[in-house]
Amino acid sequence: MIWPFKRKQEESHRAQPVGRVIRARYDAAQTTADNARHWAMADGLCADAAASADVRKKLRERARYEVANNSYAKGIVLTISNDCVGTGPRLQLLTGSNTVNHLTEEVFEDWAKETDLAEKLRTMRMAKATDGEAFALLAYNPALESPVKLDVQLIEADRISSPWAVSNGQDTEVDGIFIDAFGNPHTYCILRNHPGALGWGGEYDLVDSSGVIHWYRVDRPGQHRGVPEITPALPLFAQLRRYTLAVIAAAETAADFAAVLYTDSPANGEAQALEPMDIIALEKRMATVLPDGWRLGQVEAHQPTTTYSEFKREILNEIARCLNLPYNIAACNSSGYNYASGRLDHQTYYKSIRVEQAHLGEVVLDRILRAWLYEAARTEALGVLRGLRAIPHQWFYDGTEHVDPLKEANAQAKRLESNTTTLAVEYARQGRDWEVELHQRAKEKQLMRKLGLIETPPQIADEETEDDVEDRAA
Repeated sequence: MIWPFKRKQEESHRAQPVGRVIRARYDAAQTTADNARHWAMADGLCADAAASADVRKKLRERARYEVANNSYAKGIVLTISNDCVGTGPRLQLLTGSNTVNHLTEEVFEDWAKETDLAEKLRTMRMAKATDGEAFALLAYNPALESPVKLDVQLIEADRISSPWAVSNGQDTEVDGIFIDAFGNPHTYCILRNHPGALGWGGEYDLVDSSGVIHWYRVDRPGQHRGVPEITPALPLFAQLRRYTLAVIAAAETAADFAAVLYTDSPANGEAQALEPMDIIALEKRMATVLPDGWRLGQVEAHQPTTTYSEFKREILNEIARCLNLPYNIAACNSSGYNYASGRLDHQTYYKSIRVEQAHLGEVVLDRILRAWLYEAARTEALGVLRGLRAIPHQWFYDGTEHVDPLKEANAQAKRLESNTTTLAVEYARQGRDWEVELHQRAKEKQLMRKLGLIETPPQIADEETEDDVEDRAA
C-alpha cells in the first residue's frame, strides 16, 4: 500500500520565463554514425528481465568455465573468499550475563566446527563471485553430535527454479522465488536434483523463506536474482588467454625453424636455383657451404612477445577493478610497488572486504544465529536461552597482518595513550575478543609471578626504519 500524500494546489497563475529559453542536451544521449554500433545492445529492460533465467544460466556456465580453466580467475576468486571469510567468523554475545555469553559462545563454536561452517561460508563466497548468488537451506541433521541438530546445506543456484510459469494478481514469480505484494520473498521452489544431473525428473519442493538463505549483490532496484560478479571481466579473461596462446604460438613457430635460406637477388637472377620450401636436415657441429647467392638466417618472433608483459599487466588491472582488487593482489605480484603505494592500493580493497563481511553477517550469519538460538533453547544445556530470539552480538573475523609490525605497534601505543581508541577496537583489528585476551593475559601474569619469573616490559623502539625513509621520499 502506498500512503496518499496531499499535493499543494497549483496557483492559477504561472511565472513567465524571463529572458531567453536555453535548450541543452547530453552528448552521450545522441546517436551518431560513430557510436551507433557501440550502443546497439543498450536496452530499457528491468533488472529481472535483463537478468533472465537464460541470461544468468549462460553467464554462470561461462564464469564457471573460466574459473575452472583460468589460473588468474581461480586465484582471484579464492583470494576474495579467503580474505572475506578467513578461518571463519567468531561469535561474541553482549548480554549482561558473562556465564551465558561464554557458554553460548563455546557451544556455538563447537557446532560451527562440526558442521564445517567456515568452509561452507567460503564456498558461498566463491559461488557469489562465480554464480552471482549463493543459497543455503537451514535443515535438521540428526547425525550431528552437537545438542543443536541444525545444519546448513548449500544449494547451487541452478536448483532454485520453477519448472512452470506462474502468473496471478497477488504474487510474482522470479525464476523459483515467489514474492508477495510488498516485495518480500515468501517461498522458494527448490529442485530435488540439479538440472544437469542424469535422470532428473523435474521433482521439486516448495520451501518457506524462513528456512532459505539467499546471498547476492543487488546492483539495481527491483533485482531478485544475482549476476556473477566477474561478468564484466569474462571477455577480458578470454582475451588474456587468447593473447597468451598467441605469444606461445609465435615462439613455437619461430623455434620450429632452425634456419632459413634467403637471397637478396631478384627472381630469375644470379642466385643458384633451389626448390621452394625444400627441407634440409642439419647435423650438429657441422660446417657447410651455401649455394651461390643464398644466405642463412633464423625466424624471430618480434610480435607479440615484445608487449606481452605490459599487456598482461594492463588487462589484469582492468579485470581486478570490477572486483575492487588492486593489481598486486590479483596478480599476486608486488614487484612494481613500493611500501607506500602498496598500502594505499590496499585501503580500497580492505574497505570492500569490511563491507562484504558486514553484508555476510547481516544476510547469512544473523539468520543462522537466530535459527541456532531457537534450536539451542530447546536443549537442556542451553535452556537459559529459551525465549531469546535476538541477542546483542557481534562477529569477529581474522585480522589483517601489518607489513611492518614495529610501525603498527608504535601507532597502536600512541592511539591508546591519546585515548583515541580502545582495547576492544585494537583487538578487533586482529580478529580477537578483548575480554578473552585480557583474561588469558591475567592468567599468564599470575603464573609468571608464581614461578618467580621477572617480566620485563617490552621496549618499543622509536627508531626510523627503511620504510619510513621510503614513505617520506614517496
